[in-house]
Amino acid sequence: MVDIQTLKRHDPNMSKATLYLDEPIHKALRLKAVETRKTMSDLVNEALRISLLEDYEDLEDLKVRQNEPTLGYEQFLGLLKSDGIL
Repeated sequence: MVDIQTLKRHDPNMSKATLYLDEPIHKALRLKAVETRKTMSDLVNEALRISLLEDYEDLEDLKVRQNEPTLGYEQFLGLLKSDGIL
């Protein structure tokens, strides 16, 4: 029988890291790993990929919108007032 954890330790694309997690987060991670039959590493990698992809998408949106005019707080409140929102 092949041990998945042993295979991952020898995967050149994997790096070992030490993370310090809040105890309730660590407990939730352990429980989710058991429930989903995934390793804690797989779950953390997946969560980080999602977070990094969101950052990438936010930065791409920023590039698209960088030339849009900006409004100050007072101007924005004035627009809300004139639109009947305030």
